[in-house]
Amino acid sequence: MNELADVNALAKDGAQTNEPIFQDLSRFRVEPGFRGRSGMVVLLWQIVQDTLFAWSPQPAYGWRRFLLRLFGAQVGEGVIIRSTARVTYPWKVKLGNHCWVGDHAELYSLGPIAIGNNAVVSQKSYLCAGSHDPSDMTFPLTNPPVVVEDEAWVATDCFISPGVTIGRGAIVAARSTVRTDIPPGTVAAGSPATVRKMRARPTRRLPGGAPS
Repeated sequence: MNELADVNALAKDGAQTNEPIFQDLSRFRVEPGFRGRSGMVVLLWQIVQDTLFAWSPQPAYGWRRFLLRLFGAQVGEGVIIRSTARVTYPWKVKLGNHCWVGDHAELYSLGPIAIGNNAVVSQKSYLCAGSHDPSDMTFPLTNPPVVVEDEAWVATDCFISPGVTIGRGAIVAARSTVRTDIPPGTVAAGSPATVRKMRARPTRRLPGGAPS
């Protein structure tokens, strides 16, 4: 309660003096080299993403893979990424072989984002590799990485917090908020997401559809 009283007193004093108490955005600066490329390259990618990438027809996965690689992304074989997906800085993104990125998914790659082989990030999900340090008055950017390991599935409309790893083969249920690592081979759900059960290993099917 004493801490709350101190905060209330600070807020009252700040209101009277019009001085920032918790964050002073007039002092905010992006650290040199933080973006990983020059401002001109960042602007060029934004233009390309809003035109050549976004206007491409749905089946043009190869074209979108080409554009991402052109701007420094590591893109594996057979990657499927929809034209409405958004990538902040492609040079900080790694997409594994045959991974999927759905419609309106957001890869907020202020820091590194890695999506593994055969992994899925479904539509409207947000992988957030960027935040701010609230303990510093200048509100500086931070960029902890986000990792979605091989064969994991981030279902529709999930939020993955900075610094989180989704373990191999894990499933994050739709509309979950993930603030801590999810262990491999588990199913997590909720806000905040918690592990609910182990993921069942699917029956391996032989060519022609017969189970092994």
